[in-house]
Amino acid sequence: MDNILSSFSCPLNDDVEKFLTTKAKVFDIQFISRTHLVFASYKGELVLVGYFTLANKDFTINTKILSSNLRNRVKKFAVYNSELKNYHISAPLIAQLGKNFTNGYNKLISGDELLKIACDTVAEVQMLIGGKIVYIECEDKTPLVNFYERNGFKQFSERQLDYNDSKAMDVKYLLQLLKYL
Repeated sequence: MDNILSSFSCPLNDDVEKFLTTKAKVFDIQFISRTHLVFASYKGELVLVGYFTLANKDFTINTKILSSNLRNRVKKFAVYNSELKNYHISAPLIAQLGKNFTNGYNKLISGDELLKIACDTVAEVQMLIGGKIVYIECEDKTPLVNFYERNGFKQFSERQLDYNDSKAMDVKYLLQLLKYL
């Protein structure tokens, strides 16, 4: 298994590559998150084409940024704080999502397909435990934001990173986007 993980390459995002090769296994053992490997057939063999990591996290949404349609959906799964005028939600986070560029395997699956597999997995879990919301956090880069918005995610906030995270990622905050499944 370590051999499969160590062969993963994602030159578009160093954090995606480092997470899979250094943190995913530890986080899995500690029950912090679950990493799902996605394989495809290539020349008669199964090859790692991508992965996604799911975790359950809490977040808040300010009521001012929600459209009335999204507010009606969100409030079914959230606790409202009238003093702060926000909703508190516990929902699955797609914490990592990445394609494997080794040997051109990234061409065997699109980002849209990989994200759909992740969302479908969340939907299966929510059939067992309840809920209809999934969210992601990503860097404030137009191609990333466009990718998630094209796949039905809506931005609701930004999360400021602590010093160690911002230093490691070379950004000060991540955008937060959600999708109603």
